[in-house]
Parts: sequence; structure tokens; C-alpha cells
Amino acid sequence: MRLLHTSDWHLGRAFHRVNMLGAQAEFIGHLVTTVREREVDAVVVSGDVYDRAVPPLAAVELFDDALHRLADLGVPTVMISGNHDSARRLGVGAGLIGRAGIHLRTEPSAAGTPVVLADSHGEVAFYGLPYLEPALVKDEFAVDRPGHEAVLTAAMDRVRADLATRAPGTRSVVLAHAFVTGGRTSDSERDITVGGVAAVPAGVFDGVDYVALGHLHGCQTITERVRYSGSPLAYSFSETDHRKSMWLVDLGADGSVSAERVDCPVPRPLARIRGTLDGLLGDPALTRHEEAWVEATLTDPVRPADPMARLTERFPHTLSLVFAPERAPDDPDVSYARRLAGRSDHQIAQDFVAHVRGAGPDAREAAVLREAFDAVRADAAVREVAR
Repeated sequence: MRLLHTSDWHLGRAFHRVNMLGAQAEFIGHLVTTVREREVDAVVVSGDVYDRAVPPLAAVELFDDALHRLADLGVPTVMISGNHDSARRLGVGAGLIGRAGIHLRTEPSAAGTPVVLADSHGEVAFYGLPYLEPALVKDEFAVDRPGHEAVLTAAMDRVRADLATRAPGTRSVVLAHAFVTGGRTSDSERDITVGGVAAVPAGVFDGVDYVALGHLHGCQTITERVRYSGSPLAYSFSETDHRKSMWLVDLGADGSVSAERVDCPVPRPLARIRGTLDGLLGDPALTRHEEAWVEATLTDPVRPADPMARLTERFPHTLSLVFAPERAPDDPDVSYARRLAGRSDHQIAQDFVAHVRGAGPDAREAAVLREAFDAVRADAAVREVAR
């Protein structure tokens, strides 16, 4: 069976205020063409269909168009909700849509109930594990200490239990939206840390033939059977070096896996350039970036006059301007933002405690801080689901 694995469409998202709906529509057209020309048997979409719980109307219309075009091909599609989606909203009409061969899996309680498809070698069971927010699903999965590993393990136990009841030789595919250990992050992914831990080990998914992951925006291979497709478009300059693609996966009669990357259309290349303003404007090596979307980091010791206006004369698609004067790390003028770069909210809070009283929090206090941040994030997730 030939699968096309994609995820993280983020319909409705902009790129530094640039409307990406046209590029997203081009990607949908490319996906449909790939399904037709490469004789795909099933499409899997591993979450974050939309960029937010209540997407703009234009994004909903594009999603509707995608569903119609996939249904017209007669190729089954299995789709789960991600941490950016409202699972309840995305799942509205799932029963009716399923009659057209578009199978939406947004309910955690259905983790062990697969969509069963067949080819000439027998059945393939597709299990959809939507994004499982530990604070919201701990009762469903009866876990004592809610965390990503605990709830995903419980969900996979249901998958393995169902698979054990099926005919010998039944192949299996799991769709999941999670951060798996070994994955490489980018700046455009929403933090899902719980209890100081965001990642789960790949071993959680043992026992199935292929795991189609979503959440991380870079296409990557965790193991030969566990892969991220990544987002089809870049949504931050941290993805400048990404090769945006989908996985074309051939699932053999014996459950063996072979995979090929299918490149996605690039609306405009990205470039990160760094140096003094005069240096950037005069460097002939940067000619290749003149039509790219540009993030420029200026290292001038004193902020120059009208930097954006001057940059856009040469790089008309400059979208981001960063000031990073080259100073010693202990220089008091080093910006607050630069000192905080790469630090989590919990680490920043611990540093604040140390700054105020001269000593950092002890283990008990650090645990209280972590629980407070987890509670705030979980409350935000609850309120987003309720919108």
C-alpha cells in the first residue's frame, strides 16, 4: 500500500505578516497532483491542519476545497487534530465526511478504533492519535501523573490491544502529533512541555509498522518506521535550511517500509544575512538573496539611520530586522532579549528568584514553579478547546 504522509499545514497562518493562503492553496494542488500521478492508495495528515482553534473563513474554505478534491480522487484520507487545532471543531461532521472517504480522528477515546483499508495483500489498520494534552485526557487514559509519555503509552496500549485481535498479518499505521526524542525543533512550533518534559521516546510506538508523526516542522527520520513529514511551508526563519517535503511510503505485504521524499513548492526562498548595514548593502556574494524573504541581523555598534528603508532598496522582500551589536557577553548593554534567548519560562523564573534574593530556588520551590507554569499552559489549552 502506498501512503502519502503529510502534516502541519497550519492553514490560515501568515509568515511575518505575509499572507500565505495562496502558497497554501498551491501546496494543496501539489498534494492532489502527487496523489493522482504517483498512484497513492491513502493520504495521512498528522495534525495541525489549521493554525489556530478558530481559523479565519478563508482557511476553512481552503480546507473544504482540499476535502472535496481528495474525495473526488476516491483515495481514502486519514486525518488527526494537532495542538493548534480545536479537536471538537475539526471533528464536526466527521461521521458524514467519513462516508466520502475522509476519516477525521479527533477523539482521544477512539485511539484504539482504526480505519481499516485493504489492498491485494490484506488489511491495513490506521490508528489516529490526535494531540493528547495530558491535563485534558488523564482521566480518559487513567494515568496517575499526567505527562506526554504516560498518555501516549496508554493510547498505544489500546492500539496494540486492538491489533492483537485482528487477523495475523494485518499491517498497522499510527498517526500521532507529538514531540519524539531525537527530533529537531524550529522556532515556529508551539511549546508542549509538561513537567519540564516535552519529548517522548520513540519506543512508545513499538509494535506497529509505520508511525506518521506531526508537530515538528522539519522533515526527519527518527527510525526507519517513525518519521516526521514536517510542514509543507516554512513558518519561521529558523526553517531557512529546511527542505520542505512529504513522505511517499510504500508499505510492503510483510510490513516492510520504504520511503521517498516528495518536494513541496517553495513560494520564495528564505535567507538569513548578518553584518553591518554598509557591509550587507555592498557585499556582492549576497546577490543571490535579493529576491528571497530576508531576515537581516545588523551588527553595527550604533543603530544606523533608516535601516529598513535602506535594506529594502537592495532586498525588497526583507521581513525581519534584528539588531545585535557585536559586544562582549558581559557588556551591560547586551540586550535583555539576547540574554534570554534559548531559555524556557521556567528557567527565566528561576533566574529571577536568584536575582531577587541572591540564591536560586531549592528543589521544592522549583517544582512549585514548574507546576504553576504547567497549570497556566493547561488552563490556556482548556479555554482554547472551549472556544
